[in-house]
Amino acid sequence: MIKPAHVMVITPHPDDAEFGVAGTVARWTSEGKDVLYVVCTNGDKGTNDPNVKPDELARIREKEQLAAARLLGVREVIFLRHADQSLEDTPEFRKEIVRLLRMYKPETVVTADPYRRYIWHRDHRITGQVTLDAIFPYARDFHSYPDLLEEGLPPHEVKEVLLWGAQEPNYHTDITTTFATKVAALRCHKSQTGDNPSAGLEERLRERHKALAQGEDYELAEAFYRIELRR
Repeated sequence: MIKPAHVMVITPHPDDAEFGVAGTVARWTSEGKDVLYVVCTNGDKGTNDPNVKPDELARIREKEQLAAARLLGVREVIFLRHADQSLEDTPEFRKEIVRLLRMYKPETVVTADPYRRYIWHRDHRITGQVTLDAIFPYARDFHSYPDLLEEGLPPHEVKEVLLWGAQEPNYHTDITTTFATKVAALRCHKSQTGDNPSAGLEERLRERHKALAQGEDYELAEAFYRIELRR
């Protein structure tokens, strides 16, 4: 019997969730919420080093993602292992996400905003769009994917969606006390941040999250576009 999760974070690449939602994830897990990660690609193209082979990089990035997830208190990480830069809006990919939504029954799903304008990694755009479609209507509707019913996976209704990377966010979370954990989780991704990252990473993040908290009664925030789903 699979234990349901309160939150499912569906991330395009290893490290995207840490940039987008790690401060909020650390807060949720400290409050006792079960958080699950779904990592759609293996990140095998995420380097400018010609000496690193894609399959080697994929193995490295998976280990880095597991380390970051442990630090954040994430219960489980599911790797779909699609190749980096390969995601497409297909029935097969959508069904993968629908199956996981029905298996783990999250109340909240967090993913990349597919509607960010102009320059946005295609994997982010596709992940966000496929996830939204999977949530509504496919995971919800009884007659979608009859074979999933035969697998014992009845429909599931997600209550809330948070989209990171939104250009017009409508929802903010206080990460003032979890910011250091977010930075530490990002530093687990050494293939992306370097073995000895300078203070510049932390300073840039602090400025960014301080700007996102403008108008709030706390110092640092993560920002999302929030959607409530009602029947």
